[in-house]
Amino acid sequence: MTMTLNEYQNQALQTAIFPQRGEYPGLMYLGLGLTGESGEITDHIKKGFRYYNAEILPARKKLMRAELGDVLWYVAVLASELGFTLDEVAKYNTAKLMDRMQRGVLGGSGDNR
Repeated sequence: MTMTLNEYQNQALQTAIFPQRGEYPGLMYLGLGLTGESGEITDHIKKGFRYYNAEILPARKKLMRAELGDVLWYVAVLASELGFTLDEVAKYNTAKLMDRMQRGVLGGSGDNR
């Protein structure tokens, strides 16, 4: 089944139950959740490096897919709380990256390159 970014976002929003939605503490909740889920992915990578000779085993890949889904949920809901669709965010990001690539600063550092 194919799903667009905005379809995913709309479905994710149906499960978005968190404190102080629409207020700054709600944004904090989402930002912290996003960081936590991203950290879980990083932890799986670290464990693959430490315990499995830098190999990501199929079972760990499945766990990471679940964590990536959680990251996507937080991104979708956070984007919505900020008034953006995932489609808008994706289009903005790809335009930014293409502009950087055309100017030869894709590999640099800093937000304003």
